[in-house]
Amino acid sequence: MALFQAAVQMHGDALDTAAGVAAFTAGASFETTRLAADDIAALRDRVPQGTLVYVSELPSRPLDEQLAVVETLRAAGVEPVPHLAVRSFANADALSDHVARLVERAAVTRVLVIGGDRTAPAGPFRAAIELIESGILQSRGIREIGVAGYPDGHPRIAPIALERALAAKLAAAEETGLAAHIVTQFSVSPEPIVAWLTRLRDQGVDTRVHVGFAGPTSVAGLLRFARICGVRASAQGLARNVGLARNMLGSAAPDRVVRPVAAACAADRLGDVTAHFYAFGGLAATLRWVAATAAGRIELDTAGGFSVAPP
Repeated sequence: MALFQAAVQMHGDALDTAAGVAAFTAGASFETTRLAADDIAALRDRVPQGTLVYVSELPSRPLDEQLAVVETLRAAGVEPVPHLAVRSFANADALSDHVARLVERAAVTRVLVIGGDRTAPAGPFRAAIELIESGILQSRGIREIGVAGYPDGHPRIAPIALERALAAKLAAAEETGLAAHIVTQFSVSPEPIVAWLTRLRDQGVDTRVHVGFAGPTSVAGLLRFARICGVRASAQGLARNVGLARNMLGSAAPDRVVRPVAAACAADRLGDVTAHFYAFGGLAATLRWVAATAAGRIELDTAGGFSVAPP
C-alpha cells in the first residue's frame, strides 16, 4: 500500500472518498463468457447503453457460441468486444471469416486480441502482434483493439518480455491504423496495479487502461479463477485484500482492491484509467454490485474497503 499512502499524503485525504470510488467505477466495462437468464435484464436495468462488455472465447467450445453471445449483447444495447485468441485458429481464412461474421451479424468494431492459452498453436498465428500486423482486422472493419496487460506478471513470461511485447503491439496498432487500449488481468492486491500503472506512465505510454478486478464471487471460486489465470493469489493474501469471509464458503468482493486504486487514480497521475470487472460470480451479480458502487451507495470502512448498500 506504500504508493497509495504516498498519494494520499501528497494530495490529501479527500481523495479517498465514496465519491471518488463511485466516479472510478461509473464507466466500468465488464467481461463474461456465457449469459444466464437474468443477465440481459440486468444489463438493460443497470448499465448505460454502449457499455463495453467483453466476451471471452473458450478453446473447447465452438466459435458459434461466442457469436451468439455477442449478438445477444448487441441486441441488448451494449457494445460487445469479443476476444480473438489467435492460437485457436487453424488458418488465416478461418480467423478472417469469424471476424467477418462478428462484424456483419453484430456490428462489432472492437476486439480484444490475445495469444490464447494453447501451448501449441492450431495454425500459423503464435502471438497477438501477428494478427495486428496482418491487416485482417482492418480489412474486415475493425477499428479498435484491446491488448493484454499483466500487473501481476505472467506465469510463463518474464516481466521484461511482457513490457516489450506490449510496446510492440501498441506500436503495430498505431502503424496499421488501429486505435488501441489495454485490458489488464485481475489482481487481488492494489499494490501491483498501482506500481504497474505508474511504471507504464513513466515509460511514456499514455494508452487508456481498463484495470481488471474480479467481480463478487465465492472465495473458492476466486481462488480457482486465480489459479486458472495465473494470478499470484493465496488464501492469506485474499483475506487481507479482498475482505473475505472466514471460510471457503464465504463470498468475496473487490472493495479492498478497488478503493486504493480509485484513490491513486484520483491523484491524477495515472492517466486514462477505468475499471474492468470479470464476472466470475455471474454477470448479473457483478452488474448489481458495480451499479450500486457507481451510484455511491457505499460506506467506507476502516479496513481499506467499503460495503455496498442494497438498492
